[in-house]
Amino acid sequence: MKTRSQKLKRLVAVQRHLEQMAEADFVEMVRQREALAETIDVVVDAMGSAHPMHRMFSGHYSSQVGRLVQKDQMLFGIQQTHEARMLKERAKADRLEENMKDARQSEDREEADNSIYDLIDQHVARQAPASGKVDGR
Repeated sequence: MKTRSQKLKRLVAVQRHLEQMAEADFVEMVRQREALAETIDVVVDAMGSAHPMHRMFSGHYSSQVGRLVQKDQMLFGIQQTHEARMLKERAKADRLEENMKDARQSEDREEADNSIYDLIDQHVARQAPASGKVDGR
């Protein structure tokens, strides 16, 4: 039969995995926002370019920058959600780990108490006669 600390240890492992998944989602969102920022920089540079070809498309570039900024704002909101989820999962895992440690300490203490009780029982059993006849009464 599994002890409480063993069950909690398994839950901690599962919770840490959930935390890693949330962290991976957060990192992916950061990567996407960085790529989007680079794209925005390229479009803004093209808008400010003196090249005649870029001047022809300046209206297109400005609308594209507007869409990219909207997308960045949307991704920022999603990134905040992933960050909050990651922190929540981490807090749950930390709490479970503390509970697991407490359970393990309780089990160790109970085991130590039981071994002391067994020693006392053995000591008392050796000294006590089985009946009054043994003492010569």
